[in-house]
Amino acid sequence: MKKVVLAIAALGVLGGGGAGAYFFLLKKPAEAALPPGQEVVADGEHGKAGEGGHGEEAKAPTFVKLDPLVVPIMDSEGVAQVISMVISFEVKDEEGAKKVEALKPRIKDAFITNMYGMLNQKAALDNGVVKIGYVKKRLTDITAKVMGEDVVDNVLLQMVQQNPI
Repeated sequence: MKKVVLAIAALGVLGGGGAGAYFFLLKKPAEAALPPGQEVVADGEHGKAGEGGHGEEAKAPTFVKLDPLVVPIMDSEGVAQVISMVISFEVKDEEGAKKVEALKPRIKDAFITNMYGMLNQKAALDNGVVKIGYVKKRLTDITAKVMGEDVVDNVLLQMVQQNPI
């Protein structure tokens, strides 16, 4: 009886592994690279599921990378740690990318000024660790003030690193 139960359990595990491999590992490369809700339409093109590939083609967003930001966190004895961030902006088109490129010095200044005050007041820290969601919201708000509401779709934190001194 034990052997039968073990055999059925082994078949279940092997069947589950085989099904998982089939559904996740054996996808066509074009399908695997698409975000959820999109499908391969024809000749390598892709569109929203259910559209059939006809109509206006969606443009891929453009990303503009900002130089790394380095912001110190001060305490009563001086610099306690340094926060390094790599930030990119997601914009709709080349026109938005050009505007972001032109305003990079202003946005970097606004980020450093805002982050320096916020981090030193410990508003964005939880037991010494940066609250990423809070920082991202602040950076998004600053970006909208400096560049306007409809220029940047999203502020992307590519890397956040804390280094104690």
